[in-house]
Amino acid sequence: MQIRLPWSEPAKTPRVRQLRIAGHDIPVTIARHRLARRYVVRVAPDGGLRLTVPRGASLSGGFAFAARQAEWIAREMDRQKARAAPWVTGSCAWFRGEQVPIIVTGARATMGQEIITLRSPDADIRAAIETRLRKIAATELPDRCQALARQSQVAVERVSVRNQRSRWGACSAGKVITLNWRLVQMPTSVSDYVILHELMHVRQPNHSRRFWREVETVCAWCPHPERWLRKNGRELLP
Repeated sequence: MQIRLPWSEPAKTPRVRQLRIAGHDIPVTIARHRLARRYVVRVAPDGGLRLTVPRGASLSGGFAFAARQAEWIAREMDRQKARAAPWVTGSCAWFRGEQVPIIVTGARATMGQEIITLRSPDADIRAAIETRLRKIAATELPDRCQALARQSQVAVERVSVRNQRSRWGACSAGKVITLNWRLVQMPTSVSDYVILHELMHVRQPNHSRRFWREVETVCAWCPHPERWLRKNGRELLP
């Protein structure tokens, strides 16, 4: 039985193909990687797709994999479009676990109790609000991390807050904890879970069973943080 895949199959394999998603032909750029262990498909910032194929694996298998991810790809494209849309009155921003409505009046944006003065009435609202949130994070997160470290009897060298694009936090071999400023957009219980997760890496610099036992010991009070992150985390990342 011959199965027709949703792209044309030319005589020679090009570096770019077309995959039909939600009624649109989307360009797919192929990238072979000798260290890749599995097929990976990502939505690129330009709206196209990037398909990573392990060395020695078939391209047809890679396209079949991408075709099976069509629903996820369509959702991710919608998410990226919403992420790129300008914020105006009526838009919502995540803050402390809630989607807080934004009100713009002249050169001022209000988000809950936060009032942000804009440089001009046509300023980038998202950039202004995210700048405010990053300042809040730079003040609150290091103090919270140090408090949880004391409670857990973990010694850390330093805590920094950064604009990480693909992770919520990190722990270096030198016991430096790095936290994503977007933790202030999460519920406190979830951001605490992320911080404690990184603190436990001071004790166990891996993801072994011992590490997860350490996490369970200090996070028994936190209800389903991973579930919240899986459901809402992608909305927070760029």
